[in-house]
Amino acid sequence: MVKTLAHNPTQDFESVFVARQPIFSRDELPWGYELLYRASAEALTADVTDDDMATQSVIADGVSLALEGLPEERSRVLINFPGKLLVEGTAFALPSENCVVEVLETVKPTREVLDALGRLRDAGYTIAMDDYGGEEELEPFLEYVDIIKVDLLALGNDLRKISKVMEKLTPYKASLLAEKVETKEVFEISKKLGFDLFQGFFFSRPEIVPGKKLNSNELTKLQLLQELGKDDFEPKHIAKILQSDPSLSFRLFRHINSAGFSLASKVDTLDRAVTILGQRAIAQWLRTAIMSDINPSPKAGELVFLSVQRAKFLELLALQTGFSKKAHPDTFFVVGLFSLLDAMLGVRMSDILKTLPLNELIACTLEGSCEEHTLLKLAHSYERGYWSDTDKRLKGLNLDQRTADNLYVQARQWAQKALAS
Repeated sequence: MVKTLAHNPTQDFESVFVARQPIFSRDELPWGYELLYRASAEALTADVTDDDMATQSVIADGVSLALEGLPEERSRVLINFPGKLLVEGTAFALPSENCVVEVLETVKPTREVLDALGRLRDAGYTIAMDDYGGEEELEPFLEYVDIIKVDLLALGNDLRKISKVMEKLTPYKASLLAEKVETKEVFEISKKLGFDLFQGFFFSRPEIVPGKKLNSNELTKLQLLQELGKDDFEPKHIAKILQSDPSLSFRLFRHINSAGFSLASKVDTLDRAVTILGQRAIAQWLRTAIMSDINPSPKAGELVFLSVQRAKFLELLALQTGFSKKAHPDTFFVVGLFSLLDAMLGVRMSDILKTLPLNELIACTLEGSCEEHTLLKLAHSYERGYWSDTDKRLKGLNLDQRTADNLYVQARQWAQKALAS
């Protein structure tokens, strides 16, 4: 998710929030992202009806922030466009190299809209159509689009219905994107049906392999993460961990000598690095570095970023809402960090908790059996772009929208810096 500022006619500045959902290729490699945005802090949906200049500012700034730190091969973003903005040519404010214009399912194929798509296509833009389910009234779009998104969930994951839609699309050269792919099973089926791209939550659900156990390397890293979460953690122990791992030491030096610290002289000893960062900061950095090593696959890389961002967000939320009075904010950082381990490792969360005993608060928050779990649910709503659900959860926590947005931006920026190292 990204945060930016949009200019409005009154010259005031207003918060705008954008969610980033990954899209994968057949090989489960990240291909790009869809940006889901709302036009104001009060908006409950991605409704874009602001004046032209404000919307251009939102989209342009959102794209640059969403692409920050991404490698070129997956720096594509899909951006939803209603009919009014298509006709007005707002999309020309975006770079055609990596911005895909996505036609919302509510847009009607009028002559004005189709002519606008023709101009975009001639200018080198890639065009996608959202939520196609075989509707006859949407067929005029099929001649103009490069990517067709089919909502599998809306079709009930019914093979007969999906196959019927696929048959309709056979004459067209567009790539087919399976939307709302919720499970590994649906992902495999959609691959067999001929889809090229996939969007949904399958990447954050574990593929359960019967009898699978954590290997010794994974278990050692998890135990180290647990040790780093203790309140009585000793800085000397940190140095010992670093001394035994040249890779971690190198990454720490690169991290602390980066421009972000603005140090007068270069840090080249572990003792000084630990001293400068401080016990808590270096423990969090180590946890982040270790998480990124557990599963180095491209798909897991998305989960690592999400879990680190979520960890920092939960820590900041705990401080803001008073949950930190029950436990140290670091406890909530660990909750977020561990919350996607089942997906990363392909092991049930219940089995992870048995293998790696955690304190009661962490365990019950991960399992959903205590009130602290509401922080995890709020993070989930932010990540998915469920704005209506987000607002309800914020009200339940008596938390101001703008404050929460700022906390999420801080968490995202922290995660980007930590993982860049």
